Order: sequence, then C-alpha cells, then structure tokens
Amino acid sequence: MFRPFYPDKWVDSAYEIPYEDLYEQGVRGIIFDIDNTLVPHGAPADQRALALFDRFHRMGMKTCLLSNNKEPRVKPFAEQVDSLYIHKAGKPGVKGYERAMALMGTNRETTVFVGDQIFTDVYGANRAGIRTYLTKPIDPHEEIQIVLKRYLEAVVLFFYKKYRNLEES
Repeated sequence: MFRPFYPDKWVDSAYEIPYEDLYEQGVRGIIFDIDNTLVPHGAPADQRALALFDRFHRMGMKTCLLSNNKEPRVKPFAEQVDSLYIHKAGKPGVKGYERAMALMGTNRETTVFVGDQIFTDVYGANRAGIRTYLTKPIDPHEEIQIVLKRYLEAVVLFFYKKYRNLEES
C-alpha cells in the first residue's frame, strides 16, 4: 500500500552518501532537493554544500537541483554550487525529474535522487523510475504544511521499517 513512497535508502544526511561508490556503479547524475536536504530551509550554500559539489565536479558527476521553490530561491543556490537547476518543478510530477535527467544527459539507470520529503521528493522520483535516497530533515523548524506532512510520513516510515526488516530476514 505504501510502497510507492518507500525510498531505496534512508540515510541521516545527504553528506554521508557514498557518492564515489555510486560513481563506480555507473551513476553519473544526482538530482537534489535543496531545503532541509542540503541546507536549512531558505539558507544559502554553506561550506559543506560547497565542498560536496566540488567533489562532484572533480569526479565528473553531473548535478541538478530540483525544487518546487521559485527561481529567486533556487538560482542563487545553484550558482553558488555551480549546478544545473529547475525551479517550480511540480514535484511529485514526473516531468521535472525527466527534465533534470535530460539536462544532465543521464537516464534512470545512471541517476540518483536525494531529498528529505516522502510525498514530494521520493514519491516523484519513484514514479520517474529513479533510485532514491531519503534524508532526515536538517532543521526541525519547518513551515506548518510540511510539519503536518511529517506526521503522515511517520506512518509511512513505520511501515517502511517493517518492510525492510522482512526483506532482510
């Protein structure tokens, strides 16, 4: 019932994902959500984000920021980290993910998505056939509509944990 919302991996942070291992496995593009995935909501790129995207550039990995935010939020962040971007992406619609892959020159098999929300980020990427990483939100202080979604996400994650335990046994 909840499987379309399950991430492939659930990690504490976007900064702990073994991107070099993904590159060795053939991944050539990473699509990122920004707010509460890479930085707290509305924050500019910090040193961790700058260092992460520098790693991507050095290894030859393409990146695209995919955000439902407006361009005044997304473009300056993208410029800071030197990444492609799509604003007002319409997540969880599939078109934004497909457009991001087209911009990066990647496909479903060579792309990974990283984001902090199940009902927009993970669900949309799953619908697009992209491998997903769900991160824990960086900052617990969020807008009310997101706080309400977090309660529903907790239900999905409860069943996700049970599903994963059954898979592993």
